[in-house]
Amino acid sequence: MNSHSPSELYRGVKILHDPLRNKGTAYTDAERDYLKLRGLLPPRVHSPAEQELRVLGNIRAKPTDLERYLYLVALQDRNETLFYRVVMHNIEEMMPLIYTPTVGKACQEFQHIFRTPRGFHVSLQDRGQIKEYLQNWPHKETRIIVVTDGERILGLGDLGADGMGIPIGKLALYTACSGIHPTHCMPVMLDVGTNNETLLNDPLYNGLERRRVRGEEYDELVEEFITAVNDAFPGVLIQLEDFGNTNAFRLLEKYRDRVCLFNDDIQGTGAVAVAGIIGALRITGGKLSEQKILFLGAGEAGIGIADTFVAALVENGIPPEQARKQCWFVDTKGLLVADRGDIPEHKRPYAHEHPYIANFLDAVNTLRPTAILGLSGQPGHFTKDAVAAMATINDRPIVFALSNPTSKAECTAAQAYTWSDGRAIFASGSPFDPVKLGNRVFVPGQGNNAYIFPGVGLGVIVSGARTVTAEMFLAAAHSLANQVTEADLERGRVYPPLGQIRKVSALIAREVARIAYARGLTNKEEPADIMADIHEYMYHPVYPHYA
Repeated sequence: MNSHSPSELYRGVKILHDPLRNKGTAYTDAERDYLKLRGLLPPRVHSPAEQELRVLGNIRAKPTDLERYLYLVALQDRNETLFYRVVMHNIEEMMPLIYTPTVGKACQEFQHIFRTPRGFHVSLQDRGQIKEYLQNWPHKETRIIVVTDGERILGLGDLGADGMGIPIGKLALYTACSGIHPTHCMPVMLDVGTNNETLLNDPLYNGLERRRVRGEEYDELVEEFITAVNDAFPGVLIQLEDFGNTNAFRLLEKYRDRVCLFNDDIQGTGAVAVAGIIGALRITGGKLSEQKILFLGAGEAGIGIADTFVAALVENGIPPEQARKQCWFVDTKGLLVADRGDIPEHKRPYAHEHPYIANFLDAVNTLRPTAILGLSGQPGHFTKDAVAAMATINDRPIVFALSNPTSKAECTAAQAYTWSDGRAIFASGSPFDPVKLGNRVFVPGQGNNAYIFPGVGLGVIVSGARTVTAEMFLAAAHSLANQVTEADLERGRVYPPLGQIRKVSALIAREVARIAYARGLTNKEEPADIMADIHEYMYHPVYPHYA
């Protein structure tokens, strides 16, 4: 469907209603004759730059970010090329609108703002027929799927079918940040019900009106889906997104070696956070092997970061058991220690021998970590006392408040810098504005997974890798950290500017592809120039010519 040779079906008004082919007022005079558009458009031909100017004016005139989000969604639905041109040329302004934090609000309101269907819905009602229904998807060249069951949307919890905004947003970032063609992307909602009473009582809710299923019925649906999409799109890359802890870890373990699949909340978050820590050490002068990390929150993100950090230490010759002892967790029950009862399987490697500590501040003062990482979804839990304690223990404390969206951050950038007298090295999951403190201006780093998953996905797709390995994510972390400049570090930034995201993604993709070729994870022959192969694949939002 991404052919640009219009048949009679796509002439006249029909081509104006096809977002992949629509050029709006940018059709040339010759194209208007050829496509039978005379009288259907205003007479003036506008350049793409002029169209972009109009879009930016409309966006900036909107009173709220949610309304800006809705405008951009509507643009994507009518003119996909222009949508990506605007996003790519203005990525730092647009990313918070098409993804976190605005996408969180959009998901919370999804049933009320629903307009044009986008993506593919699989529900319990479709059991036994998923393979057949996949034939309805128009893009047979699908190369990547982002799928969620909506149970743990950002830090907002169970949003059921309203979580569809997350796969849609993630795939928009795949295209904008790494150039994966829009027709190669498939957002999927796996609707197994919801335990959100507000949604179940809302007559406008779009999902199944039932509580979540678990156990065998759930597993059978997932199995049918995984099998069906691999039959329909052989070798497709599947990204698991915002599944609850109950399912996220076990589904990753079940399928990671069987199909081309990864979990961004576990592996992508792990890579981006470790990259930030490596960047922070270029400021502190410390060594990775000397770091002791205290996590607030022991879910997918926290465990994923710890696993990646441990892998980085093992790469440096430290035994895994010793490396894990440099990671400590405080969850809803206090410090994770070995003699606590009923510890979930995914937490057990990090349950160390130590007296129990009830709260986070006491854990900071007792364990004396070099870094605190917040992944709890609990705003304000990095208190003034906790940050001040970190600044007493460390000359340059690492304080990463990574919970999304912004409203869920454990502390703000201004709080971290102020409470540490400007000595904290801060990063967050969602964006914060620069902070002026005395004569200095600090630019907070945004530990956004968009620095990692688009590049990993691009490298997997271009190389034709059959699986996604932990080594690939560790390589992605190193590649990202290496792209932070001294100028970035001087401003307190431990990640490159978002404006460089396509370059960042391409370099990560190169490292991922190298691993795929070196480890024999692909049937494709290694090209003479991997980077040239990557750039040749990458999509650019340029209008086709029809006449």
